[in-house]
Amino acid sequence: MDKRPSWDEYFMSISRLVAERSTCLRRHVGAVLVRDRHILATGYNGPPAGLPHCDETGCIREKLGVPTGERHELCRGIHAEQNAIIQSANYGTGIRGATIYTTLHPCSVCAKMIINAGITRVVTDDSYPDDLASEMLTQAGVQVDHLPDLVQAPAGDDSAVVATGDPTPETGTG
Repeated sequence: MDKRPSWDEYFMSISRLVAERSTCLRRHVGAVLVRDRHILATGYNGPPAGLPHCDETGCIREKLGVPTGERHELCRGIHAEQNAIIQSANYGTGIRGATIYTTLHPCSVCAKMIINAGITRVVTDDSYPDDLASEMLTQAGVQVDHLPDLVQAPAGDDSAVVATGDPTPETGTG
């Protein structure tokens, strides 16, 4: 019998699916906001609503040779985390105390939004070259977990269960 995914694995798999909606030419990123094991909002990286997508217009950053992690203001797109927070606001969904699952570690702009939105935990699937973002999230007391580290917890170690806040570890009762 296959192992039932942890809540972290489950929500991260949904963020990966959300990322498939992205039309960014550099990378596809997805985010899912969750509280009490319920999805509050999702977001993926792409241009503002109603504007042409980057796969139609081309990538300004590519044309200018801007390295990843630099000059965010030159991008037409909104990051996945920003879109999830905006969707929450648009639909009147409070996200204070939520966890955000994102396929890529937040940049410093997204980190500031996460902190001010009251999101208390970030679960990432991959890293991003932005030391300032990591520093600010730590200073603000936002818990940051890297999913591959949680999944690789040794057998008998239920730290991943504690980290997910899941009081019903793999018992089938959750």
